[in-house]
Amino acid sequence: MTEERNPSDCAAFQAQLPELIGSGEAMASHPHIQNCELCRALLADLGTIPKGCRQLVPIVEPPDPLGEQIESAIKKKKANPGKN
Repeated sequence: MTEERNPSDCAAFQAQLPELIGSGEAMASHPHIQNCELCRALLADLGTIPKGCRQLVPIVEPPDPLGEQIESAIKKKKANPGKN
């Protein structure tokens, strides 16, 4: 038997989504997700966004000298905090 979907429950859950996702909580164990096919589908769709973004903008590692230059600048700043 399929449980009746309450739109206000869905709206409340969806309003909490940014906070829930940001908390790192395992979304599959959330009671609303377990009982609401619509919100499960929404969450699955949201999960495809990071993958799509990675395909659009590939991750490029900075060249080694750049990391060394940044580290050197940080060390200089720590040694001479009053100078720019």
